[in-house]
Amino acid sequence: MSATNQTQPQGQTEKLTFRKYKEGDTQFKRWQDQIFSAGWTYKCPTYVQSTPPCQGSCPSGEDIRGYLNIVRGVEKPPMGADGKPIMPWQEYAWRRLTEANPLPAVMGRVCPAPCETGCNRNQVEDHVGINSVEHFLGEYAIANKLQFNKPTKLTGKKVAVLGGGPAGLSVAYQLALKGHGVTIFDDHEFLGGMMRYGIPGYRTPRDILDAEIQRILDLGVEVKLKCKVGVDISMEQVRKDFDAVFLGLGAQGGRALPAEGADNVSNVVTATSFLKAFNDGRLKTVGHRVVVVGGGDTSMDVATVARRLGHIDQAKPTDWEGAIAGQMAQDVADISMRKGADVVLTSVFPIDKMLASKGELDHAQAEGIDIMGGWMPVAVIKGADGRATALRVCQCEAKMIGPKLEIKKIEGSEKDLPCDLIVSAIGQMVDFAGLDEFNNGKGGVSTDKNYQVAGKPGVYAGGDVLRPHLLTTAVGHGAIAADGIDQFLQGSEAGRRPKIDVHVFDLMRKLVEKGTPVGEIDEPVRGTDSSKGAVHNYENRSDRYVIPHDELFLGHFQYTPRNLRHITHLNKESALGNFEERLDPLDDKQAVGEAKRCMSCGLCFECDNCVVYCPQTAVYRVKKTEATTGRYVATDYDKCIGCHICHDVCPTGYIQMGLGE
Repeated sequence: MSATNQTQPQGQTEKLTFRKYKEGDTQFKRWQDQIFSAGWTYKCPTYVQSTPPCQGSCPSGEDIRGYLNIVRGVEKPPMGADGKPIMPWQEYAWRRLTEANPLPAVMGRVCPAPCETGCNRNQVEDHVGINSVEHFLGEYAIANKLQFNKPTKLTGKKVAVLGGGPAGLSVAYQLALKGHGVTIFDDHEFLGGMMRYGIPGYRTPRDILDAEIQRILDLGVEVKLKCKVGVDISMEQVRKDFDAVFLGLGAQGGRALPAEGADNVSNVVTATSFLKAFNDGRLKTVGHRVVVVGGGDTSMDVATVARRLGHIDQAKPTDWEGAIAGQMAQDVADISMRKGADVVLTSVFPIDKMLASKGELDHAQAEGIDIMGGWMPVAVIKGADGRATALRVCQCEAKMIGPKLEIKKIEGSEKDLPCDLIVSAIGQMVDFAGLDEFNNGKGGVSTDKNYQVAGKPGVYAGGDVLRPHLLTTAVGHGAIAADGIDQFLQGSEAGRRPKIDVHVFDLMRKLVEKGTPVGEIDEPVRGTDSSKGAVHNYENRSDRYVIPHDELFLGHFQYTPRNLRHITHLNKESALGNFEERLDPLDDKQAVGEAKRCMSCGLCFECDNCVVYCPQTAVYRVKKTEATTGRYVATDYDKCIGCHICHDVCPTGYIQMGLGE
């Protein structure tokens, strides 16, 4: 088989990790033995919507469960007057997704998918390929020239956005939807920030990036390119011309190599300058021998929200990861290899501890890049012309102690790595030229939880100026900052952010779409099946509760292998000069199949278990004329005896036991 052929990774072979009974069990354990005592319990089914851990782990807060349920056919697009859907399911899912993230075709390619690390299906066999479905929807939208819906009313307020990277584009998008006038200032020739100047085009194809950016601009967003606020126009002037300001400056400055003799050497460069030169088309040659120092960035904590939640202990690797943090050094090494260079990549961490994804490391090694884990730079060896001829390195032991990285040098292990070019990929810096008033003294900007800059009313910030992190984190910052800016422009006090800041399924919207809106909910009714002042026995805890896997009936789910995207695998020879994209999207059938693997944690997916297993026939299907997603079943409290069986057989954890009336 040719090394450049596209190959489908093998399906999963391991057995399910969840079993109700263990080997050797001979006694059948009745659920009722623990939870059923005659009829005196006052607890009856309560339909509780909660946040699934995929959404809780997504820095941009996408309604992942929502668009997966649309793709799989559980939630359907609203019907028009002619009785037909008002739009295809693909468009409906894309519109749900882009309420949080306007760049799905880009993020579907390069996001390291912390949502997949948090996915509860990891406890069954393997996570849902969320990133691949996002990729599919983004491709569909571009192919079908979908556009965002413009606001019906403009506010007359104007906001200046400094920086056209993911944070700046996100806040511009959200503010434009709210009816505010937005102008983006960027000192580059094109918008995109690190998506364009930090990630090679074979990972973020420029036509895809341009299409998603243009869709945002088509909302009426103005752009001033090659214009740096603080240099080409004063911050004072910006304050006069605009009602609010967003700092999305990014961190496109690289950190210098921490080695003796590295200063002012023409062939010792930073990763950001290297990548920018490549993406600008200015990089013609790299020499025959390149040494890259990095393999991850210690200033960028890529630990996911899911990992911090700590309830997934069977997490599987995602199929394609592209976080800036882990990939900066790999991208440099990859480009150098494709230019025909012999490449060595050094990292202070052992290979298995490097922040780069395992997939990217495997690709790098397959393509002939020599990865040296546990080595630190010591000194740059220079020739008579002052150019570097080698990098002296030595073995080391590195570990994180709290937020600090401590490196212990192993004496006597030094050796020289001959080179024509040395690239430092150890971190990023913010360029505060003309904007020193915002520098917190640590090379970043300090804000409150609404991302308003400390002591600067009307000035907000997001993205890498706060702390270099993922592209999707910057998108999330932009959305949250847009809410704060909107409140500021309205003159209202900034409200408290929810504990879990995600876009969630909205049952009220579905009821309105169905034509059966409820009356005004004006009383704290708990567990009711009759009051007109509440939705039948329903509670939404999405703003404060992430549902763990042990609240689900995992035994419902059968082993189903992931629908994997095709990845082009290269070797040392075929990589040379190959700058084609390596990741293919799923097709419609595969996307639907992958969405069907979603367990819909925290929301009903209409499996009928509770109806079938209720011994009192108390749980029933809602009439079709009144039913919608999240309102598929209800409970007759006159029949319910509180046996808890419906709760125990609910695969999604949507049924909790609460006090009934």
